[in-house]
Amino acid sequence: MLREMSIRNLAVVEEVHVSFHEGFHVLTGETGAGKSIIIDALSLIVGGRGSADMVRYGCDKAEMEGMFDVKPSHPVWSVLNRLGIEASPDEMLVIRRELSSQGKSSSRVNGQLVTMTMLRDIGECLVNIHGQHEHQSLLKTERHLEWLDLFAGQELLQLKSNYREVFSKLQGKRAERRELEESARHNVQMLDLFRFQIEEISNAKLKPGEDESLAEEKRKLLYASKRMDGISESYSLLYDGHALDALGKAISKLSDVAKYDESVLSPLLEQLQSAYYQAEDAAYQLRNYRDGIESDPERLAYIEDRLDLINSLKRKYGETIPDILAYLERTVEERDKIENRDEHLEKLQQEENRLFEEAIALAEQLSQMRIHAALQLSAAIENELGSLLMGNTKFRVQIDHTKRDQEDNIVQLNASGIDEVVFMLSTNPGEPLKPLNKIASGGEMSRIMLALKSIFAEIDQVPVLVFDEVDTGVSGRAAQAIAEKMSQLSSRCQIFSITHLPQVACMADHHYEIRKQVTGERTSTFVKQLVGDSRIEELARMLGGVEVTEKTRHHAQEMLDLAYRQKGA
Repeated sequence: MLREMSIRNLAVVEEVHVSFHEGFHVLTGETGAGKSIIIDALSLIVGGRGSADMVRYGCDKAEMEGMFDVKPSHPVWSVLNRLGIEASPDEMLVIRRELSSQGKSSSRVNGQLVTMTMLRDIGECLVNIHGQHEHQSLLKTERHLEWLDLFAGQELLQLKSNYREVFSKLQGKRAERRELEESARHNVQMLDLFRFQIEEISNAKLKPGEDESLAEEKRKLLYASKRMDGISESYSLLYDGHALDALGKAISKLSDVAKYDESVLSPLLEQLQSAYYQAEDAAYQLRNYRDGIESDPERLAYIEDRLDLINSLKRKYGETIPDILAYLERTVEERDKIENRDEHLEKLQQEENRLFEEAIALAEQLSQMRIHAALQLSAAIENELGSLLMGNTKFRVQIDHTKRDQEDNIVQLNASGIDEVVFMLSTNPGEPLKPLNKIASGGEMSRIMLALKSIFAEIDQVPVLVFDEVDTGVSGRAAQAIAEKMSQLSSRCQIFSITHLPQVACMADHHYEIRKQVTGERTSTFVKQLVGDSRIEELARMLGGVEVTEKTRHHAQEMLDLAYRQKGA
Protein backbone atom coordinates (compact mmCIF):
# COMPACT_ATOMS: atom_id res chain seq x y z
CA MET A 1 0.00 0.00 0.00
CA LEU A 2 0.98 3.64 -0.43
CA ARG A 3 1.95 5.00 2.98
CA GLU A 4 3.15 8.51 2.14
CA MET A 5 3.49 10.79 -0.86
CA SER A 6 5.38 14.08 -1.20
CA ILE A 7 5.01 16.54 -4.08
CA ARG A 8 7.01 19.69 -4.74
CA ASN A 9 6.61 22.20 -7.55
CA LEU A 10 4.29 20.15 -9.73
CA ALA A 11 1.85 22.36 -11.67
CA VAL A 12 0.03 24.47 -9.04
CA VAL A 13 1.26 22.32 -6.13
CA GLU A 14 4.06 24.10 -4.29
CA GLU A 15 4.62 21.54 -1.56
CA VAL A 16 2.37 18.76 -0.30
CA HIS A 17 3.06 15.85 2.03
CA VAL A 18 0.24 13.36 2.61
CA SER A 19 0.00 10.19 4.69
CA PHE A 20 -2.40 7.45 3.63
CA HIS A 21 -3.89 4.40 5.28
CA GLU A 22 -5.47 1.08 4.48
CA GLY A 23 -8.93 1.03 2.92
CA PHE A 24 -10.96 3.37 0.74
CA HIS A 25 -9.75 6.96 0.14
CA VAL A 26 -11.63 9.71 -1.68
CA LEU A 27 -10.27 13.01 -2.96
CA THR A 28 -12.80 15.78 -3.41
CA GLY A 29 -12.76 19.49 -4.11
CA GLU A 30 -14.01 22.22 -6.38
CA THR A 31 -13.51 21.86 -10.11
CA GLY A 32 -10.02 23.11 -10.97
CA ALA A 33 -8.69 22.69 -7.43
CA GLY A 34 -6.01 20.26 -8.63
CA LYS A 35 -7.42 16.86 -7.73
CA SER A 36 -6.03 15.25 -10.88
CA ILE A 37 -2.59 16.69 -10.14
CA ILE A 38 -2.35 14.41 -7.12
CA ILE A 39 -3.08 11.43 -9.35
CA ASP A 40 -0.65 12.77 -11.98
CA ALA A 41 2.06 12.85 -9.30
CA LEU A 42 1.37 9.23 -8.37
CA SER A 43 1.42 8.31 -12.05
CA LEU A 44 4.84 9.96 -12.44
CA ILE A 45 6.15 8.11 -9.39
CA VAL A 46 5.32 4.75 -10.99
CA GLY A 47 6.70 5.58 -14.43
CA GLY A 48 4.05 7.73 -16.13
CA ARG A 49 4.96 10.10 -18.94
CA GLY A 50 6.09 13.56 -17.83
CA SER A 51 6.84 16.83 -19.60
CA ALA A 52 8.55 20.13 -18.82
CA ASP A 53 5.25 22.05 -18.69
CA MET A 54 4.26 20.03 -15.61
CA VAL A 55 6.93 21.83 -13.56
CA ARG A 56 5.57 24.74 -11.52
CA TYR A 57 6.17 28.08 -13.22
CA GLY A 58 9.44 29.69 -12.11
CA CYS A 59 10.89 26.47 -10.62
CA ASP A 60 13.82 24.39 -11.89
CA LYS A 61 12.28 21.01 -11.22
CA ALA A 62 9.35 19.09 -9.80
CA GLU A 63 9.93 16.36 -7.21
CA MET A 64 7.63 13.47 -6.35
CA GLU A 65 8.25 10.73 -3.81
CA GLY A 66 6.15 7.77 -2.73
CA MET A 67 6.73 5.33 0.13
CA PHE A 68 5.14 1.89 -0.26
CA ASP A 69 4.60 -0.82 2.32
CA VAL A 70 4.49 -4.09 0.35
CA LYS A 71 4.01 -7.65 1.60
CA PRO A 72 7.06 -9.96 1.39
CA SER A 73 5.12 -12.33 -0.89
CA HIS A 74 4.33 -9.61 -3.46
CA PRO A 75 5.76 -10.08 -7.02
CA VAL A 76 7.44 -6.64 -6.96
CA TRP A 77 10.32 -8.06 -4.90
CA SER A 78 11.22 -10.58 -7.60
CA VAL A 79 11.04 -7.76 -10.18
CA LEU A 80 13.42 -5.66 -8.09
CA ASN A 81 15.78 -8.62 -7.74
CA ARG A 82 15.70 -9.25 -11.51
CA LEU A 83 16.53 -5.59 -12.13
CA GLY A 84 19.46 -5.71 -9.69
CA ILE A 85 17.93 -3.24 -7.21
CA GLU A 86 18.81 -3.79 -3.57
CA ALA A 87 15.62 -3.89 -1.53
CA SER A 88 14.38 -5.86 1.44
CA PRO A 89 10.76 -6.85 2.16
CA ASP A 90 11.46 -5.87 5.78
CA GLU A 91 11.78 -2.22 4.71
CA MET A 92 9.63 0.37 2.97
CA LEU A 93 10.01 0.77 -0.78
CA VAL A 94 10.78 4.41 -1.64
CA ILE A 95 10.43 5.70 -5.20
CA ARG A 96 11.58 9.21 -6.11
CA ARG A 97 11.04 10.98 -9.42
CA GLU A 98 12.40 14.35 -10.53
CA LEU A 99 11.29 16.27 -13.61
CA SER A 100 13.33 19.28 -14.73
CA SER A 101 12.02 22.38 -16.46
CA GLN A 102 14.12 21.30 -19.47
CA GLY A 103 12.08 18.10 -19.70
CA LYS A 104 14.76 15.76 -18.31
CA SER A 105 13.70 13.09 -15.85
CA SER A 106 15.51 11.01 -13.24
CA SER A 107 14.20 8.25 -11.00
CA ARG A 108 15.47 6.41 -7.95
CA VAL A 109 14.22 3.32 -6.16
CA ASN A 110 15.56 3.06 -2.61
CA GLY A 111 18.22 5.57 -3.62
CA GLN A 112 19.38 3.62 -6.68
CA LEU A 113 19.08 5.24 -10.10
CA VAL A 114 16.77 3.39 -12.50
CA THR A 115 15.72 3.85 -16.11
CA MET A 116 12.16 4.69 -17.11
CA THR A 117 11.68 1.17 -18.42
CA MET A 118 12.76 -0.27 -15.07
CA LEU A 119 10.51 2.17 -13.21
CA ARG A 120 7.49 1.18 -15.32
CA ASP A 121 8.18 -2.52 -14.66
CA ILE A 122 8.17 -1.78 -10.93
CA GLY A 123 5.23 0.63 -11.08
CA GLU A 124 2.99 -1.85 -12.89
CA CYS A 125 3.28 -4.12 -9.85
CA LEU A 126 2.33 -1.37 -7.40
CA VAL A 127 -0.31 0.98 -8.83
CA ASN A 128 -3.16 0.66 -11.32
CA ILE A 129 -4.65 4.02 -12.34
CA HIS A 130 -8.02 3.92 -14.08
CA GLY A 131 -9.54 7.07 -15.51
CA GLN A 132 -12.40 7.86 -17.86
CA HIS A 133 -10.15 7.57 -20.92
CA GLU A 134 -9.25 4.03 -19.91
CA HIS A 135 -12.75 2.91 -20.82
CA GLN A 136 -11.24 2.71 -24.29
CA SER A 137 -9.19 -0.31 -23.22
CA LEU A 138 -12.46 -2.21 -22.81
CA LEU A 139 -13.20 -1.60 -26.48
CA LYS A 140 -9.94 -3.20 -27.65
CA THR A 141 -10.63 -6.86 -28.32
CA GLU A 142 -6.95 -7.82 -27.97
CA ARG A 143 -7.20 -6.85 -24.30
CA HIS A 144 -10.19 -9.18 -23.88
CA LEU A 145 -8.01 -12.21 -24.65
CA GLU A 146 -5.37 -11.01 -22.17
CA TRP A 147 -7.96 -10.59 -19.41
CA LEU A 148 -9.48 -14.00 -20.06
CA ASP A 149 -6.07 -15.71 -19.92
CA LEU A 150 -5.17 -13.87 -16.74
CA PHE A 151 -8.46 -14.95 -15.17
CA ALA A 152 -7.92 -18.59 -16.24
CA GLY A 153 -4.85 -18.75 -14.00
CA GLN A 154 -1.32 -20.08 -13.89
CA GLU A 155 -2.02 -23.43 -15.57
CA LEU A 156 -3.24 -21.72 -18.73
CA LEU A 157 -0.47 -19.12 -18.63
CA GLN A 158 2.15 -21.89 -18.43
CA LEU A 159 0.49 -23.72 -21.33
CA LYS A 160 0.44 -20.44 -23.26
CA SER A 161 4.16 -19.99 -22.60
CA ASN A 162 4.84 -23.52 -23.90
CA TYR A 163 2.70 -22.82 -26.96
CA ARG A 164 4.54 -19.57 -27.72
CA GLU A 165 7.88 -21.35 -27.53
CA VAL A 166 6.71 -23.90 -30.12
CA PHE A 167 5.04 -21.18 -32.23
CA SER A 168 8.28 -19.18 -32.26
CA LYS A 169 10.20 -22.23 -33.51
CA LEU A 170 7.50 -22.80 -36.14
CA GLN A 171 7.80 -19.21 -37.34
CA GLY A 172 11.57 -19.63 -37.57
CA LYS A 173 11.28 -22.80 -39.68
CA ARG A 174 8.70 -21.15 -41.93
CA ALA A 175 10.94 -18.16 -42.49
CA GLU A 176 13.91 -20.43 -43.22
CA ARG A 177 11.91 -22.48 -45.72
CA ARG A 178 10.49 -19.41 -47.48
CA GLU A 179 13.92 -17.84 -47.68
CA LEU A 180 15.29 -21.00 -49.29
CA GLU A 181 12.38 -21.16 -51.75
CA GLU A 182 12.53 -17.50 -52.72
CA SER A 183 16.30 -17.29 -53.13
CA ALA A 184 16.76 -20.01 -55.78
CA ARG A 185 18.22 -17.70 -58.50
CA HIS A 186 20.39 -15.87 -56.05
CA ASN A 187 21.60 -19.18 -54.64
CA VAL A 188 22.90 -20.31 -58.06
CA GLN A 189 25.08 -17.21 -58.19
CA MET A 190 26.19 -17.64 -54.61
CA LEU A 191 27.09 -21.29 -55.15
CA ASP A 192 30.03 -20.39 -57.41
CA LEU A 193 31.26 -17.87 -54.87
CA PHE A 194 30.93 -20.34 -52.00
CA ARG A 195 32.83 -23.02 -53.96
CA PHE A 196 35.64 -20.57 -54.75
CA GLN A 197 35.90 -19.45 -51.12
CA ILE A 198 35.86 -23.01 -49.80
CA GLU A 199 38.59 -24.05 -52.26
CA GLU A 200 40.71 -20.99 -51.47
CA ILE A 201 40.58 -21.51 -47.70
CA SER A 202 40.82 -25.33 -47.84
CA ASN A 203 43.89 -25.25 -50.13
CA ALA A 204 45.66 -23.01 -47.62
CA LYS A 205 45.53 -25.84 -45.01
CA LEU A 206 45.58 -23.35 -42.15
CA LYS A 207 46.45 -24.34 -38.61
CA PRO A 208 45.53 -22.29 -35.52
CA GLY A 209 48.60 -20.42 -34.21
CA GLU A 210 50.51 -21.00 -37.44
CA ASP A 211 50.79 -17.29 -38.24
CA GLU A 212 52.32 -16.49 -34.85
CA SER A 213 54.96 -19.25 -35.04
CA LEU A 214 55.87 -18.29 -38.63
CA ALA A 215 56.25 -14.63 -37.67
CA GLU A 216 58.62 -15.62 -34.86
CA GLU A 217 60.66 -17.84 -37.18
CA LYS A 218 60.78 -15.08 -39.78
CA ARG A 219 62.13 -12.64 -37.22
CA LYS A 220 64.93 -15.03 -36.31
CA LEU A 221 65.87 -15.73 -39.92
CA LEU A 222 65.83 -12.04 -40.85
CA TYR A 223 68.40 -11.26 -38.15
CA ALA A 224 70.55 -14.41 -38.50
CA SER A 225 73.62 -12.52 -39.84
CA LYS A 226 73.36 -9.83 -37.17
CA ARG A 227 73.15 -12.47 -34.49
CA MET A 228 76.15 -14.32 -35.98
CA ASP A 229 78.31 -11.18 -36.02
CA GLY A 230 77.39 -10.14 -32.49
CA ILE A 231 77.87 -13.61 -30.95
CA SER A 232 81.15 -14.21 -32.78
CA GLU A 233 82.62 -10.89 -31.63
CA SER A 234 81.55 -11.53 -28.05
CA TYR A 235 83.17 -14.99 -28.14
CA SER A 236 86.37 -13.60 -29.67
CA LEU A 237 86.70 -10.95 -26.99
CA LEU A 238 86.50 -13.61 -24.32
CA TYR A 239 89.02 -15.97 -25.96
CA ASP A 240 90.98 -14.27 -28.69
CA GLY A 241 90.92 -11.00 -26.78
CA HIS A 242 92.53 -12.83 -23.87
CA ALA A 243 89.85 -11.77 -21.39
CA LEU A 244 89.88 -15.20 -19.76
CA ASP A 245 93.71 -15.25 -19.74
CA ALA A 246 93.75 -11.89 -18.01
CA LEU A 247 91.30 -13.11 -15.37
CA GLY A 248 93.42 -16.27 -14.87
CA LYS A 249 96.61 -14.22 -14.36
CA ALA A 250 94.83 -11.88 -11.96
CA ILE A 251 93.63 -14.87 -9.93
CA SER A 252 97.20 -16.32 -9.86
CA LYS A 253 98.78 -13.07 -8.68
CA LEU A 254 96.09 -12.45 -6.05
CA SER A 255 96.35 -16.00 -4.67
CA ASP A 256 100.10 -15.41 -4.01
CA VAL A 257 99.46 -12.43 -1.74
CA ALA A 258 96.02 -13.30 -0.27
CA LYS A 259 97.59 -15.04 2.70
CA TYR A 260 99.03 -11.72 3.90
CA ASP A 261 95.58 -10.17 4.42
CA GLU A 262 93.03 -12.95 4.20
CA SER A 263 90.08 -10.99 5.68
CA VAL A 264 90.10 -8.58 2.73
CA LEU A 265 91.84 -10.39 -0.13
CA SER A 266 90.28 -13.87 0.20
CA PRO A 267 86.75 -12.61 -0.61
CA LEU A 268 88.13 -10.70 -3.60
CA LEU A 269 89.90 -13.80 -4.79
CA GLU A 270 86.64 -15.77 -4.59
CA GLN A 271 84.84 -13.09 -6.64
CA LEU A 272 87.50 -13.26 -9.38
CA GLN A 273 87.37 -17.05 -9.44
CA SER A 274 83.54 -16.97 -9.71
CA ALA A 275 83.77 -14.36 -12.50
CA TYR A 276 86.28 -16.55 -14.37
CA TYR A 277 84.06 -19.64 -14.27
CA GLN A 278 80.97 -17.62 -15.28
CA ALA A 279 82.83 -15.96 -18.16
CA GLU A 280 84.17 -19.32 -19.28
CA ASP A 281 80.66 -20.86 -19.17
CA ALA A 282 79.21 -17.89 -21.08
CA ALA A 283 81.93 -18.30 -23.73
CA TYR A 284 81.00 -21.97 -24.24
CA GLN A 285 77.29 -21.07 -24.52
CA LEU A 286 78.06 -18.31 -27.02
CA ARG A 287 80.10 -20.73 -29.11
CA ASN A 288 77.29 -23.32 -29.10
CA TYR A 289 74.65 -20.71 -29.96
CA ARG A 290 76.85 -19.39 -32.80
CA ASP A 291 77.31 -22.87 -34.20
CA GLY A 292 73.51 -23.36 -34.18
CA ILE A 293 72.66 -20.21 -36.12
CA GLU A 294 71.33 -21.00 -39.57
CA SER A 295 70.89 -18.65 -42.49
CA ASP A 296 68.27 -20.14 -44.84
CA PRO A 297 67.11 -17.70 -47.57
CA GLU A 298 64.83 -20.33 -49.14
CA ARG A 299 63.05 -20.97 -45.84
CA LEU A 300 62.71 -17.22 -45.28
CA ALA A 301 61.13 -16.78 -48.71
CA TYR A 302 58.68 -19.61 -48.04
CA ILE A 303 57.68 -18.09 -44.71
CA GLU A 304 57.12 -14.66 -46.24
CA ASP A 305 54.93 -16.15 -49.01
CA ARG A 306 53.00 -18.17 -46.47
CA LEU A 307 52.38 -15.13 -44.24
CA ASP A 308 51.26 -13.10 -47.27
CA LEU A 309 48.71 -15.81 -48.08
CA ILE A 310 47.44 -15.92 -44.49
CA ASN A 311 47.14 -12.11 -44.32
CA SER A 312 45.26 -12.11 -47.62
CA LEU A 313 42.78 -14.63 -46.22
CA LYS A 314 42.44 -12.56 -43.04
CA ARG A 315 41.45 -9.50 -45.06
CA LYS A 316 38.70 -11.51 -46.76
CA TYR A 317 37.36 -13.88 -44.13
CA GLY A 318 38.35 -12.99 -40.56
CA GLU A 319 40.85 -11.31 -38.29
CA THR A 320 42.36 -14.57 -37.02
CA ILE A 321 42.92 -18.08 -38.34
CA PRO A 322 40.14 -19.47 -36.08
CA ASP A 323 37.82 -16.82 -37.57
CA ILE A 324 38.76 -17.93 -41.09
CA LEU A 325 38.17 -21.58 -40.24
CA ALA A 326 34.79 -20.71 -38.67
CA TYR A 327 33.87 -18.84 -41.86
CA LEU A 328 34.87 -21.91 -43.86
CA GLU A 329 32.58 -24.08 -41.74
CA ARG A 330 29.63 -21.72 -42.23
CA THR A 331 30.27 -21.47 -45.97
CA VAL A 332 30.38 -25.25 -46.32
CA GLU A 333 26.99 -25.40 -44.60
CA GLU A 334 25.56 -22.77 -46.96
CA ARG A 335 26.99 -24.59 -49.98
CA ASP A 336 25.51 -27.86 -48.79
CA LYS A 337 22.11 -26.19 -48.36
CA ILE A 338 22.18 -24.97 -51.95
CA GLU A 339 23.60 -28.17 -53.44
CA ASN A 340 21.12 -30.24 -51.45
CA ARG A 341 18.33 -27.67 -51.68
CA ASP A 342 15.52 -30.12 -52.37
CA GLU A 343 16.60 -32.46 -49.62
CA HIS A 344 17.01 -29.56 -47.24
CA LEU A 345 13.61 -28.16 -48.21
CA GLU A 346 12.03 -31.51 -47.52
CA LYS A 347 13.63 -31.67 -44.07
CA LEU A 348 12.50 -28.12 -43.32
CA GLN A 349 8.97 -28.93 -44.44
CA GLN A 350 8.90 -32.05 -42.29
CA GLU A 351 10.12 -30.09 -39.27
CA GLU A 352 7.63 -27.32 -39.99
CA ASN A 353 4.79 -29.85 -40.23
CA ARG A 354 5.86 -31.46 -36.95
CA LEU A 355 5.97 -28.09 -35.19
CA PHE A 356 2.64 -27.09 -36.71
CA GLU A 357 0.97 -30.24 -35.40
CA GLU A 358 2.52 -29.67 -31.98
CA ALA A 359 1.42 -26.00 -31.99
CA ILE A 360 -2.12 -26.90 -33.11
CA ALA A 361 -2.41 -29.47 -30.31
CA LEU A 362 -1.29 -26.92 -27.71
CA ALA A 363 -3.55 -24.23 -29.22
CA GLU A 364 -6.55 -26.53 -29.00
CA GLN A 365 -5.74 -27.26 -25.36
CA LEU A 366 -5.55 -23.50 -24.78
CA SER A 367 -8.89 -23.07 -26.52
CA GLN A 368 -10.59 -25.67 -24.35
CA MET A 369 -9.22 -24.07 -21.19
CA ARG A 370 -10.39 -20.66 -22.41
CA ILE A 371 -13.90 -21.95 -23.10
CA HIS A 372 -14.10 -23.25 -19.55
CA ALA A 373 -12.65 -20.01 -18.12
CA ALA A 374 -15.00 -17.92 -20.30
CA LEU A 375 -18.05 -19.47 -18.66
CA GLN A 376 -16.65 -18.75 -15.21
CA LEU A 377 -15.63 -15.18 -16.10
CA SER A 378 -19.02 -14.44 -17.66
CA ALA A 379 -20.81 -15.65 -14.52
CA ALA A 380 -18.42 -13.71 -12.25
CA ILE A 381 -18.88 -10.45 -14.19
CA GLU A 382 -22.67 -10.84 -14.29
CA ASN A 383 -22.60 -11.37 -10.51
CA GLU A 384 -20.52 -8.21 -10.03
CA LEU A 385 -22.76 -6.24 -12.41
CA GLY A 386 -25.79 -7.38 -10.45
CA SER A 387 -24.39 -5.71 -7.35
CA LEU A 388 -23.82 -2.58 -9.48
CA LEU A 389 -27.53 -2.36 -10.44
CA MET A 390 -27.07 -4.01 -13.81
CA GLY A 391 -28.86 -7.21 -12.83
CA ASN A 392 -30.65 -7.57 -16.19
CA THR A 393 -27.38 -7.37 -18.07
CA LYS A 394 -26.16 -10.42 -19.94
CA PHE A 395 -22.41 -10.67 -20.31
CA ARG A 396 -20.69 -13.29 -22.44
CA VAL A 397 -17.07 -13.98 -23.34
CA GLN A 398 -17.35 -15.05 -26.97
CA ILE A 399 -14.57 -17.21 -28.40
CA ASP A 400 -14.11 -17.74 -32.14
CA HIS A 401 -11.33 -19.43 -34.05
CA THR A 402 -9.09 -17.21 -36.15
CA LYS A 403 -9.44 -17.62 -39.93
CA ARG A 404 -7.22 -16.56 -42.79
CA ASP A 405 -10.11 -14.61 -44.31
CA GLN A 406 -13.88 -14.53 -44.11
CA GLU A 407 -14.36 -17.24 -46.77
CA ASP A 408 -11.52 -19.47 -45.60
CA ASN A 409 -12.26 -22.12 -43.00
CA ILE A 410 -8.59 -22.92 -42.41
CA VAL A 411 -7.55 -22.06 -38.85
CA GLN A 412 -4.78 -19.49 -38.60
CA LEU A 413 -2.26 -19.72 -35.77
CA ASN A 414 -1.02 -16.57 -34.08
CA ALA A 415 1.10 -15.77 -31.04
CA SER A 416 -1.84 -16.45 -28.70
CA GLY A 417 -3.20 -19.61 -30.34
CA ILE A 418 -6.30 -19.99 -32.51
CA ASP A 419 -8.79 -17.91 -30.53
CA GLU A 420 -10.35 -14.50 -30.93
CA VAL A 421 -12.06 -13.25 -27.77
CA VAL A 422 -14.73 -10.56 -27.65
CA PHE A 423 -16.69 -9.36 -24.63
CA MET A 424 -20.40 -9.30 -25.53
CA LEU A 425 -23.12 -7.40 -23.68
CA SER A 426 -26.90 -7.09 -23.58
CA THR A 427 -28.10 -4.44 -21.14
CA ASN A 428 -31.83 -5.03 -21.57
CA PRO A 429 -33.90 -8.23 -21.62
CA GLY A 430 -34.77 -9.40 -25.13
CA GLU A 431 -31.89 -7.54 -26.78
CA PRO A 432 -29.23 -9.59 -28.56
CA LEU A 433 -25.65 -9.74 -27.29
CA LYS A 434 -23.41 -7.23 -29.03
CA PRO A 435 -19.74 -6.22 -28.68
CA LEU A 436 -19.11 -3.67 -25.93
CA ASN A 437 -18.05 -0.95 -28.36
CA LYS A 438 -21.48 -1.07 -30.01
CA ILE A 439 -23.74 -1.00 -26.99
CA ALA A 440 -22.35 0.26 -23.67
CA SER A 441 -22.85 3.85 -22.49
CA GLY A 442 -20.29 5.77 -20.43
CA GLY A 443 -22.02 4.98 -17.14
CA GLU A 444 -22.36 1.32 -18.05
CA MET A 445 -18.72 1.17 -19.11
CA SER A 446 -17.68 2.58 -15.71
CA ARG A 447 -19.53 -0.19 -13.91
CA ILE A 448 -18.24 -2.91 -16.27
CA MET A 449 -14.68 -1.74 -15.68
CA LEU A 450 -15.27 -1.65 -11.92
CA ALA A 451 -16.66 -5.19 -12.10
CA LEU A 452 -13.53 -6.32 -13.95
CA LYS A 453 -11.28 -4.58 -11.45
CA SER A 454 -13.14 -6.29 -8.62
CA ILE A 455 -12.53 -9.70 -10.19
CA PHE A 456 -8.90 -9.08 -11.11
CA ALA A 457 -7.82 -7.28 -7.92
CA GLU A 458 -6.63 -10.51 -6.30
CA ILE A 459 -5.35 -12.06 -9.52
CA ASP A 460 -2.92 -9.31 -10.58
CA GLN A 461 -2.03 -8.48 -6.93
CA VAL A 462 -1.67 -4.73 -7.57
CA PRO A 463 -1.96 -3.24 -4.05
CA VAL A 464 -3.08 0.29 -5.07
CA LEU A 465 -6.07 0.99 -7.34
CA VAL A 466 -6.88 4.54 -8.40
CA PHE A 467 -10.22 5.52 -9.95
CA ASP A 468 -10.06 8.99 -11.48
CA GLU A 469 -13.69 10.18 -11.83
CA VAL A 470 -14.85 6.83 -13.17
CA ASP A 471 -18.26 7.54 -11.63
CA THR A 472 -18.89 10.32 -14.16
CA GLY A 473 -22.17 9.72 -15.96
CA VAL A 474 -23.86 7.89 -13.10
CA SER A 475 -26.07 9.14 -10.30
CA GLY A 476 -28.58 8.08 -7.69
CA ARG A 477 -28.70 4.40 -6.81
CA ALA A 478 -26.07 3.50 -9.43
CA ALA A 479 -23.63 5.90 -7.76
CA GLN A 480 -24.40 4.31 -4.41
CA ALA A 481 -23.75 0.87 -5.88
CA ILE A 482 -20.38 2.00 -7.25
CA ALA A 483 -19.48 3.42 -3.84
CA GLU A 484 -20.38 0.18 -2.10
CA LYS A 485 -18.36 -1.84 -4.63
CA MET A 486 -15.28 0.34 -4.09
CA SER A 487 -15.70 -0.03 -0.35
CA GLN A 488 -15.87 -3.83 -0.68
CA LEU A 489 -12.86 -3.81 -2.98
CA SER A 490 -10.85 -1.83 -0.42
CA SER A 491 -10.77 -4.88 1.86
CA ARG A 492 -8.41 -6.50 -0.68
CA CYS A 493 -6.37 -3.49 -1.80
CA GLN A 494 -5.93 0.20 -1.15
CA ILE A 495 -8.48 2.27 -3.13
CA PHE A 496 -8.25 5.93 -4.19
CA SER A 497 -11.10 7.70 -5.94
CA ILE A 498 -11.48 11.22 -7.24
CA THR A 499 -15.19 11.93 -7.17
CA HIS A 500 -17.83 14.64 -7.34
CA LEU A 501 -20.52 12.36 -5.93
CA PRO A 502 -21.41 12.56 -2.22
CA GLN A 503 -22.72 8.97 -2.40
CA VAL A 504 -19.17 7.82 -3.16
CA ALA A 505 -17.42 10.22 -0.79
CA CYS A 506 -19.45 9.21 2.26
CA MET A 507 -18.55 5.52 1.82
CA ALA A 508 -14.82 6.21 2.05
CA ASP A 509 -12.74 5.30 5.09
CA HIS A 510 -10.56 8.38 4.56
CA HIS A 511 -11.61 11.68 3.00
CA TYR A 512 -9.16 14.27 1.60
CA GLU A 513 -10.05 17.74 0.39
CA ILE A 514 -8.04 19.25 -2.47
CA ARG A 515 -8.17 23.03 -2.16
CA LYS A 516 -6.71 25.82 -4.27
CA GLN A 517 -5.50 29.00 -2.57
CA VAL A 518 -4.32 32.27 -4.13
CA THR A 519 -1.67 34.21 -2.19
CA GLY A 520 -0.59 37.42 -3.85
CA GLU A 521 -0.02 36.53 -7.48
CA ARG A 522 0.66 32.84 -6.86
CA THR A 523 -1.78 29.92 -6.81
CA SER A 524 -1.13 26.83 -4.72
CA THR A 525 -2.98 23.57 -4.15
CA PHE A 526 -3.22 22.02 -0.69
CA VAL A 527 -4.38 18.62 0.55
CA LYS A 528 -6.12 18.22 3.89
CA GLN A 529 -7.54 15.10 5.49
CA LEU A 530 -11.08 15.71 6.65
CA VAL A 531 -12.50 14.33 9.89
CA GLY A 532 -15.50 15.20 12.02
CA ASP A 533 -17.21 18.48 11.20
CA SER A 534 -14.87 19.34 8.35
CA ARG A 535 -15.88 16.18 6.53
CA ILE A 536 -19.57 16.91 7.08
CA GLU A 537 -19.01 20.42 5.72
CA GLU A 538 -17.38 19.08 2.55
CA LEU A 539 -20.16 16.52 2.00
CA ALA A 540 -22.71 19.29 2.50
CA ARG A 541 -20.93 21.38 -0.12
CA MET A 542 -21.06 18.45 -2.53
CA LEU A 543 -24.78 18.05 -1.82
CA GLY A 544 -25.82 21.68 -1.84
CA GLY A 545 -23.38 23.38 -4.16
CA VAL A 546 -22.34 26.95 -3.38
CA GLU A 547 -24.67 27.51 -0.42
CA VAL A 548 -24.35 25.15 2.54
CA THR A 549 -27.36 25.09 4.87
CA GLU A 550 -28.22 23.28 8.05
CA LYS A 551 -30.41 20.95 6.00
CA THR A 552 -27.52 19.94 3.75
CA ARG A 553 -25.29 19.49 6.81
CA HIS A 554 -27.94 17.32 8.41
CA HIS A 555 -28.30 15.34 5.18
CA ALA A 556 -24.51 14.92 5.03
CA GLN A 557 -24.46 13.58 8.59
CA GLU A 558 -27.25 11.14 7.73
CA MET A 559 -25.33 9.90 4.70
CA LEU A 560 -22.23 9.34 6.83
CA ASP A 561 -24.19 7.51 9.52
CA LEU A 562 -25.83 5.30 6.91
CA ALA A 563 -22.43 4.58 5.30
CA TYR A 564 -20.96 3.58 8.68
CA ARG A 565 -23.85 1.20 9.26
CA GLN A 566 -23.53 -0.33 5.79
CA LYS A 567 -19.78 -0.89 6.19
CA GLY A 568 -20.27 -2.30 9.66
CA ALA A 569 -22.94 -4.74 8.56
